[in-house]
Amino acid sequence: MAKKSSRTTTDQRKVGRRHPLASVALIVIGLLSTGGVYALATTSATADTSASQQQLVEEGGKLFAANCASCHGLALEGTDVGPTLIGVGEASVHFQVSTGRMPLAASGPQAEEKPVQFTEDQIEALYTYVGAQSPGPGLPDEETIAGEGDAALGGELFRINCAMCHNVAGAGGALTQGKFAPSLSGVTSTHVYEAMVTGPQNMPVFNNNNLTLEDKADIITYLQFLDENPSPGGFDLGNLGPVSEGLFIWIFGLGAIVAITVWLTAKSN
Repeated sequence: MAKKSSRTTTDQRKVGRRHPLASVALIVIGLLSTGGVYALATTSATADTSASQQQLVEEGGKLFAANCASCHGLALEGTDVGPTLIGVGEASVHFQVSTGRMPLAASGPQAEEKPVQFTEDQIEALYTYVGAQSPGPGLPDEETIAGEGDAALGGELFRINCAMCHNVAGAGGALTQGKFAPSLSGVTSTHVYEAMVTGPQNMPVFNNNNLTLEDKADIITYLQFLDENPSPGGFDLGNLGPVSEGLFIWIFGLGAIVAITVWLTAKSN
């Protein structure tokens, strides 16, 4: 009887034992299920993104036709009164429109900053439309404009590449024929980056072969440092350098000497 019971238990174990490939099959089924769910979710998200992008492009096209095409052409080809926008990219459109320089109020030596004419959503639609028609420089990533670069190296790069127009402290300066380099005080890091990569007005283009992304991040960090740290020497006199400082000394310094001299002479008489 004991032998029979033992044989019965062994038979039951054989009957209940899983096939060696059962675990492999379960893993494959699990992977396929997970992959299928992920693919469906990704496809759905991609479809939503594409639909949203297309909606932005359509809205931007309407805004462009109503506000920009008369100067830049319906196909971005440019006209006698406005340059082509083919290849300018999203960065250029965002810079020009979000600083109020465009639409242009009146012709002149250069477009000047003025109150913005569009909402943020409309600006996004405009630069998305132009970028979709012809690719070009895009908006900066957060890492580049975060202000976490090397401020000392950024100051050196700024003095070499930018100070001849914008002044060593970013105060701006006059150029020829009524043109000028604007002050960089208070300018957002996004606009500084966009100006470097698109070269608005009289500014040259600094692509990644001229200044790497790290170089641009360092320059932006330097300008942020200037904004956050006022002049330690007292009145900065507009940060215009020796001209304003010399004028201050000439008017107030020599003026004080002359006044004291006159007072001493009058007293002695």
